[in-house]
Amino acid sequence: MDAVPSAARPRVVVMGPSGAGKSVVGAALAGRLGEQFAGLDFVDSDDLHPSSNVAKMRAGLALDDADRMPWLEAVGRALGAGTGGRVVACSALRRAYRDVIRAACSDAQFVELVVPPDELGARVGGRAGHFMPATLVAAQLDTLEGLGDDERGVRIENTGSVERVVERVIAALRDIR
Repeated sequence: MDAVPSAARPRVVVMGPSGAGKSVVGAALAGRLGEQFAGLDFVDSDDLHPSSNVAKMRAGLALDDADRMPWLEAVGRALGAGTGGRVVACSALRRAYRDVIRAACSDAQFVELVVPPDELGARVGGRAGHFMPATLVAAQLDTLEGLGDDERGVRIENTGSVERVVERVIAALRDIR
């Protein structure tokens, strides 16, 4: 079964606050889409943060827009790079941030993962070795602007198995193409 039309090379940002499952769902989505599109890969935008951003978050300090803009530009460039399509996990919490990504990759699609706030805190608090502390989840939720009706993307509840979530994502992406 074709996940998406074969002429399109998907460029998908899996977005949401910390703990929403962006990396896990994004990697699984890239794997599934990679069955159809040779050369499609996954990038975790956490790997694109400059060391100053990582140090700031590790210290429990929220990033400001001056910190985020160069990172978001790098995310947009990474999303648009190559010819095989790509899935990127990125918080993309505000419309203005998504606009920066779209400026670098005009065919970007967004998948907003929706998770109840108390579960986000539990997920982030249970992670070992990640630079994002659970104390910053509230700041991310305060910053979050969900996808607008006029934005190319879908909102998906991240409930159930990763495989079921990915199936829902693929079905929803098919509907917006």
